[in-house]
Amino acid sequence: MNLQENIAQGFYEETLIELGFFILKFTNDSDENQSFRREVSSNFIQFHFCVKGTALLNFNEGNYVLPLKEGNTMLLYNPQKDLPINFALQKDSWVLSILIPITKFHGLFSTEASYITFLSEENKDRKYYKDGKISPSMAIVVNQLMNYSLHPSIKPLYFKGKAYELLSLYFNRPADLDIEQCPFLADEDNVSKIKKAKQIIISRMAEPPTLQELADEINLPINRLKEGFKQIYGDSVFSFLFDYKMEVARQLLATGAHNVNEVGLKVGYSGSSHFISAFKKKFGTTPKKFLMSLEG
Repeated sequence: MNLQENIAQGFYEETLIELGFFILKFTNDSDENQSFRREVSSNFIQFHFCVKGTALLNFNEGNYVLPLKEGNTMLLYNPQKDLPINFALQKDSWVLSILIPITKFHGLFSTEASYITFLSEENKDRKYYKDGKISPSMAIVVNQLMNYSLHPSIKPLYFKGKAYELLSLYFNRPADLDIEQCPFLADEDNVSKIKKAKQIIISRMAEPPTLQELADEINLPINRLKEGFKQIYGDSVFSFLFDYKMEVARQLLATGAHNVNEVGLKVGYSGSSHFISAFKKKFGTTPKKFLMSLEG
């Protein structure tokens, strides 16, 4: 099951991994704050990963607020009461969340979970809150989920594998492990430059710079740009940009405020035929048929 919802330029996507096990994606690419709410019962444990920007988690009708900032994680569990997700995403913010029933979660670790404090017998009925940092290896998986670009038919399998991988990395984070796996990501300056590169191509998606121009602008050798971008976002620069442009196009079409030619121009296609071909390559249908499916 895959549930998607457009809220202005905010976007919410929910993917069912297994019975009761969900991945949620919240994106706000607008210049205004966006609110998202999703009911969650007390038998679920929640993991939240802020990919960029800032999200505010509101509790008790906004009387209590927890900030979740870029690069940080938050784990929430309260067996005594329902804990609905009530996000206020600030402008240009993305969050990925995992919801999993506590009984299923316990089963993943069995008797090997003694080092996870809230799984102990004495703590099993207590509420639990933990915040932390997204490690470089976790960041790769989170970005692969946020920027999924493979064929839709394998999405359930891909998401299932990545969800388990992310949970494994969350509970296995020795300080030097990520550096051994990926020296490039140990350099915060390099990571910052790669993130800047992504923002540049997104902001100029209609007329993006060449790879060399992009490398020069962020002051990084082109081979390090390509290597680092692939490591962080799981895709090449222009493959990532293509998927981003197609997702923007799909959302613009869904608003009903633009025709096919206008949307094509907004995402950088001067001719409608090239845009139609690109859209069909990504989604397996033409923009016109996509619009007709929304009307039906």
